[in-house]
Amino acid sequence: MSGFFATRGPDSEPWFRLGRVEVTTTAFVVGVVVITWLAAVIVPSLPGQLYFAPGLPGAGQWWRALTWPLANQIGLWSVLTAFFLWYFGTDLERQIGRQRMIWLLVGIWAALTAATLVVGLLLPGLVGLAGINLVEFAILLLWIAEYPQRRFFLGIPAWVVGLVLVGVQVLTALASRDVGNLLSLLVSLVFVAIAARAAGLLAEYRWIPGGRTTRRRAAGRPTTRRSTPRSSRREERDQQRRRTDRERLDDLLDLINEKGIGGLSEAQRRELLQLRERLKRG
Repeated sequence: MSGFFATRGPDSEPWFRLGRVEVTTTAFVVGVVVITWLAAVIVPSLPGQLYFAPGLPGAGQWWRALTWPLANQIGLWSVLTAFFLWYFGTDLERQIGRQRMIWLLVGIWAALTAATLVVGLLLPGLVGLAGINLVEFAILLLWIAEYPQRRFFLGIPAWVVGLVLVGVQVLTALASRDVGNLLSLLVSLVFVAIAARAAGLLAEYRWIPGGRTTRRRAAGRPTTRRSTPRSSRREERDQQRRRTDRERLDDLLDLINEKGIGGLSEAQRRELLQLRERLKRG
Protein backbone atom coordinates (compact mmCIF):
# COMPACT_ATOMS: atom_id res chain seq x y z
CA MET A 1 0.00 0.00 0.00
CA SER A 2 2.87 2.36 0.74
CA GLY A 3 3.73 2.44 -2.93
CA PHE A 4 0.41 4.06 -3.79
CA PHE A 5 -0.43 6.29 -0.84
CA ALA A 6 1.26 9.10 1.03
CA THR A 7 3.30 8.43 4.15
CA ARG A 8 1.12 8.08 7.22
CA GLY A 9 0.58 11.21 9.25
CA PRO A 10 -0.37 11.46 12.93
CA ASP A 11 -3.50 9.56 13.99
CA SER A 12 -3.69 7.86 10.60
CA GLU A 13 -3.62 4.25 11.82
CA PRO A 14 -6.72 2.15 11.02
CA TRP A 15 -9.44 1.73 13.64
CA PHE A 16 -8.88 -2.02 13.55
CA ARG A 17 -7.87 -4.83 11.20
CA LEU A 18 -9.80 -7.76 9.76
CA GLY A 19 -6.98 -10.10 8.89
CA ARG A 20 -4.77 -8.07 6.57
CA VAL A 21 -7.52 -5.56 5.76
CA GLU A 22 -7.12 -2.18 7.44
CA VAL A 23 -10.49 -0.75 8.46
CA THR A 24 -9.98 2.99 8.25
CA THR A 25 -12.70 5.64 8.24
CA THR A 26 -12.68 5.63 4.44
CA ALA A 27 -12.74 1.83 4.21
CA PHE A 28 -15.66 1.69 6.62
CA VAL A 29 -17.67 4.16 4.52
CA VAL A 30 -16.95 2.17 1.36
CA GLY A 31 -18.06 -0.98 3.17
CA VAL A 32 -21.36 0.71 4.05
CA VAL A 33 -21.79 1.65 0.38
CA VAL A 34 -21.34 -2.01 -0.62
CA ILE A 35 -24.00 -2.99 1.91
CA THR A 36 -26.41 -0.46 0.39
CA TRP A 37 -25.87 -2.08 -3.02
CA LEU A 38 -26.91 -5.44 -1.62
CA ALA A 39 -29.89 -3.87 0.16
CA ALA A 40 -31.04 -2.25 -3.11
CA VAL A 41 -30.84 -5.62 -4.86
CA ILE A 42 -33.07 -7.17 -2.19
CA VAL A 43 -35.41 -4.15 -1.96
CA PRO A 44 -35.28 -2.33 -5.35
CA SER A 45 -37.51 0.49 -4.11
CA LEU A 46 -35.15 1.35 -1.23
CA PRO A 47 -33.08 4.06 -3.01
CA GLY A 48 -36.28 5.89 -3.87
CA GLN A 49 -37.17 5.97 -0.19
CA LEU A 50 -33.80 7.43 0.83
CA TYR A 51 -33.05 10.23 -1.66
CA PHE A 52 -33.36 13.89 -0.67
CA ALA A 53 -35.15 16.75 -2.43
CA PRO A 54 -35.79 20.15 -0.80
CA GLY A 55 -39.55 19.84 -1.25
CA LEU A 56 -39.80 16.57 0.66
CA PRO A 57 -38.94 17.90 4.15
CA GLY A 58 -42.05 20.04 3.89
CA ALA A 59 -44.02 16.81 3.77
CA GLY A 60 -42.47 15.69 7.05
CA GLN A 61 -39.62 13.65 5.55
CA TRP A 62 -36.64 15.44 7.06
CA TRP A 63 -34.91 12.12 7.64
CA ARG A 64 -34.08 12.06 3.93
CA ALA A 65 -31.49 14.78 4.57
CA LEU A 66 -29.55 12.12 6.50
CA THR A 67 -30.18 9.10 4.29
CA TRP A 68 -29.47 10.37 0.78
CA PRO A 69 -25.83 9.08 0.74
CA LEU A 70 -27.30 5.58 1.23
CA ALA A 71 -29.50 5.76 -1.89
CA ASN A 72 -27.09 3.68 -3.99
CA GLN A 73 -27.61 1.08 -6.71
CA ILE A 74 -25.13 -1.48 -8.02
CA GLY A 75 -23.59 -0.84 -11.41
CA LEU A 76 -20.26 -0.41 -13.16
CA TRP A 77 -20.08 3.30 -12.46
CA SER A 78 -21.08 2.67 -8.84
CA VAL A 79 -18.16 0.26 -8.44
CA LEU A 80 -15.74 2.80 -9.97
CA THR A 81 -17.13 5.51 -7.70
CA ALA A 82 -16.56 3.34 -4.62
CA PHE A 83 -13.02 2.55 -5.77
CA PHE A 84 -12.15 6.22 -6.32
CA LEU A 85 -13.65 7.11 -2.94
CA TRP A 86 -11.46 4.48 -1.29
CA TYR A 87 -8.32 5.38 -3.27
CA PHE A 88 -8.33 9.16 -2.90
CA GLY A 89 -10.05 9.15 0.49
CA THR A 90 -7.35 6.84 1.88
CA ASP A 91 -4.64 9.23 0.72
CA LEU A 92 -6.35 12.20 2.39
CA GLU A 93 -6.98 10.19 5.56
CA ARG A 94 -3.28 9.34 5.80
CA GLN A 95 -2.62 13.07 5.82
CA ILE A 96 -5.24 14.30 8.32
CA GLY A 97 -5.91 11.18 10.40
CA ARG A 98 -8.91 8.93 10.94
CA GLN A 99 -10.80 11.24 13.31
CA ARG A 100 -10.53 14.33 11.13
CA MET A 101 -11.57 12.17 8.19
CA ILE A 102 -14.85 11.55 9.98
CA TRP A 103 -15.37 15.29 10.34
CA LEU A 104 -14.39 15.83 6.72
CA LEU A 105 -17.00 13.35 5.49
CA VAL A 106 -19.62 14.81 7.82
CA GLY A 107 -18.70 18.28 6.60
CA ILE A 108 -19.04 17.22 2.96
CA TRP A 109 -22.46 15.69 3.68
CA ALA A 110 -23.56 18.88 5.47
CA ALA A 111 -22.15 21.12 2.72
CA LEU A 112 -23.90 19.24 -0.09
CA THR A 113 -27.17 19.06 1.87
CA ALA A 114 -27.08 22.76 2.72
CA ALA A 115 -26.22 23.78 -0.85
CA THR A 116 -29.04 21.66 -2.27
CA LEU A 117 -31.49 23.02 0.29
CA VAL A 118 -30.55 26.64 -0.44
CA VAL A 119 -30.78 26.21 -4.22
CA GLY A 120 -33.94 24.11 -3.87
CA LEU A 121 -35.66 26.90 -1.98
CA LEU A 122 -34.72 29.36 -4.75
CA LEU A 123 -35.53 26.97 -7.61
CA PRO A 124 -38.09 24.46 -6.34
CA GLY A 125 -38.16 21.03 -7.96
CA LEU A 126 -34.87 21.36 -9.86
CA VAL A 127 -32.30 19.77 -7.53
CA GLY A 128 -31.96 16.70 -5.34
CA LEU A 129 -29.40 14.33 -3.83
CA ALA A 130 -29.07 10.56 -4.11
CA GLY A 131 -26.07 8.29 -3.57
CA ILE A 132 -22.42 8.56 -2.64
CA ASN A 133 -21.25 9.81 -6.06
CA LEU A 134 -21.21 13.51 -5.11
CA VAL A 135 -19.29 12.75 -1.92
CA GLU A 136 -16.72 10.87 -4.01
CA PHE A 137 -16.53 13.78 -6.46
CA ALA A 138 -15.88 16.17 -3.58
CA ILE A 139 -13.14 13.88 -2.19
CA LEU A 140 -11.49 13.68 -5.62
CA LEU A 141 -11.49 17.47 -6.05
CA LEU A 142 -10.08 17.96 -2.55
CA TRP A 143 -7.30 15.48 -3.30
CA ILE A 144 -6.51 17.39 -6.49
CA ALA A 145 -6.47 20.68 -4.57
CA GLU A 146 -4.06 19.16 -2.03
CA TYR A 147 -1.77 17.61 -4.65
CA PRO A 148 -2.21 19.75 -7.79
CA GLN A 149 1.10 18.63 -9.32
CA ARG A 150 0.67 14.88 -8.77
CA ARG A 151 0.46 12.94 -12.03
CA PHE A 152 -2.42 10.97 -13.45
CA PHE A 153 -2.18 8.71 -16.51
CA LEU A 154 0.04 9.97 -19.35
CA GLY A 155 1.73 12.30 -16.88
CA ILE A 156 -1.17 14.78 -16.80
CA PRO A 157 -1.01 17.05 -13.71
CA ALA A 158 -3.84 16.61 -11.25
CA TRP A 159 -4.95 20.24 -11.52
CA VAL A 160 -5.61 19.78 -15.25
CA VAL A 161 -7.78 16.74 -14.55
CA GLY A 162 -9.70 18.68 -11.90
CA LEU A 163 -10.22 21.62 -14.24
CA VAL A 164 -11.56 19.29 -16.94
CA LEU A 165 -13.91 17.49 -14.53
CA VAL A 166 -15.42 20.71 -13.20
CA GLY A 167 -15.52 22.20 -16.69
CA VAL A 168 -17.44 19.21 -18.05
CA GLN A 169 -19.98 19.52 -15.23
CA VAL A 170 -20.43 23.24 -15.89
CA LEU A 171 -20.69 22.88 -19.68
CA THR A 172 -23.14 19.98 -19.37
CA ALA A 173 -25.38 22.06 -17.11
CA LEU A 174 -25.15 25.04 -19.47
CA ALA A 175 -25.90 22.93 -22.53
CA SER A 176 -29.03 21.49 -20.94
CA ARG A 177 -29.98 24.86 -19.43
CA ASP A 178 -29.93 23.14 -16.03
CA VAL A 179 -29.64 26.24 -13.88
CA GLY A 180 -30.51 24.36 -10.70
CA ASN A 181 -27.66 21.84 -10.89
CA LEU A 182 -25.19 24.50 -12.08
CA LEU A 183 -25.98 26.76 -9.15
CA SER A 184 -25.99 23.79 -6.77
CA LEU A 185 -22.54 22.74 -8.03
CA LEU A 186 -21.03 26.18 -7.49
CA VAL A 187 -22.55 26.61 -4.02
CA SER A 188 -21.49 23.07 -3.08
CA LEU A 189 -17.88 23.76 -4.08
CA VAL A 190 -17.82 26.79 -1.78
CA PHE A 191 -19.37 24.94 1.17
CA VAL A 192 -17.17 21.86 0.69
CA ALA A 193 -14.02 24.01 0.58
CA ILE A 194 -14.98 25.62 3.90
CA ALA A 195 -15.69 22.22 5.46
CA ALA A 196 -12.35 20.84 4.21
CA ARG A 197 -10.46 23.85 5.57
CA ALA A 198 -12.06 23.28 8.96
CA ALA A 199 -11.01 19.61 8.84
CA GLY A 200 -7.36 20.52 8.29
CA LEU A 201 -7.07 20.45 4.49
CA LEU A 202 -6.43 23.24 1.96
CA ALA A 203 -3.95 24.97 4.27
CA GLU A 204 -2.28 26.57 1.23
CA TYR A 205 -5.51 28.39 0.35
CA ARG A 206 -5.51 31.08 3.02
CA TRP A 207 -8.39 32.93 1.39
CA ILE A 208 -10.79 30.08 2.24
CA PRO A 209 -12.46 30.69 5.64
CA GLY A 210 -12.73 28.01 8.28
CA GLY A 211 -9.05 27.25 8.98
CA ARG A 212 -7.99 25.81 12.32
CA THR A 213 -6.68 28.79 14.28
CA THR A 214 -7.38 27.69 17.83
CA ARG A 215 -5.20 30.01 19.90
CA ARG A 216 -6.05 30.98 23.45
CA ARG A 217 -5.19 34.41 24.77
CA ALA A 218 -3.61 34.49 28.19
CA ALA A 219 -5.08 36.95 30.71
CA GLY A 220 -3.58 40.38 30.25
CA ARG A 221 -1.30 39.25 27.40
CA PRO A 222 -1.67 40.08 23.75
CA THR A 223 -2.01 37.19 21.36
CA THR A 224 1.21 36.46 19.47
CA ARG A 225 0.46 35.16 16.03
CA ARG A 226 2.65 32.25 15.02
CA SER A 227 2.21 30.59 11.71
CA THR A 228 4.21 28.21 9.60
CA PRO A 229 5.76 30.04 6.62
CA ARG A 230 4.29 29.04 3.30
CA SER A 231 7.76 28.05 2.09
CA SER A 232 8.09 25.59 5.01
CA ARG A 233 4.75 23.97 4.22
CA ARG A 234 5.74 23.74 0.57
CA GLU A 235 9.02 22.11 1.54
CA GLU A 236 7.19 19.59 3.76
CA ARG A 237 4.83 18.75 0.91
CA ASP A 238 7.75 18.37 -1.50
CA GLN A 239 9.49 16.06 0.97
CA GLN A 240 6.35 13.96 1.31
CA ARG A 241 6.05 13.72 -2.46
CA ARG A 242 9.68 12.65 -2.75
CA ARG A 243 9.17 9.99 -0.08
CA THR A 244 6.17 8.67 -1.99
CA ASP A 245 8.15 8.69 -5.25
CA ARG A 246 11.04 6.82 -3.64
CA GLU A 247 8.69 4.19 -2.22
CA ARG A 248 7.08 3.65 -5.62
CA LEU A 249 10.50 3.53 -7.28
CA ASP A 250 11.58 0.87 -4.79
CA ASP A 251 8.50 -1.20 -5.69
CA LEU A 252 9.34 -1.05 -9.39
CA LEU A 253 12.99 -1.91 -8.76
CA ASP A 254 11.92 -4.91 -6.66
CA LEU A 255 9.75 -6.04 -9.57
CA ILE A 256 12.72 -5.72 -11.93
CA ASN A 257 14.89 -7.75 -9.56
CA GLU A 258 12.22 -10.44 -9.44
CA LYS A 259 11.15 -10.64 -13.09
CA GLY A 260 13.70 -8.59 -15.00
CA ILE A 261 13.05 -5.41 -16.99
CA GLY A 262 10.77 -7.39 -19.30
CA GLY A 263 8.45 -7.93 -16.37
CA LEU A 264 7.40 -4.26 -16.48
CA SER A 265 4.49 -3.12 -18.56
CA GLU A 266 4.87 -0.16 -20.91
CA ALA A 267 3.07 2.08 -18.42
CA GLN A 268 5.34 0.93 -15.59
CA ARG A 269 8.43 1.68 -17.69
CA ARG A 270 7.19 5.19 -18.37
CA GLU A 271 6.43 5.63 -14.68
CA LEU A 272 9.94 4.42 -13.81
CA LEU A 273 11.51 7.04 -16.08
CA GLN A 274 9.25 9.78 -14.69
CA LEU A 275 10.09 8.86 -11.10
CA ARG A 276 13.82 8.86 -11.80
CA GLU A 277 13.59 12.24 -13.55
CA ARG A 278 11.58 13.80 -10.70
CA LEU A 279 13.98 12.48 -8.07
CA LYS A 280 16.96 13.79 -10.02
CA ARG A 281 15.39 17.25 -10.09
CA GLY A 282 14.80 16.93 -6.34
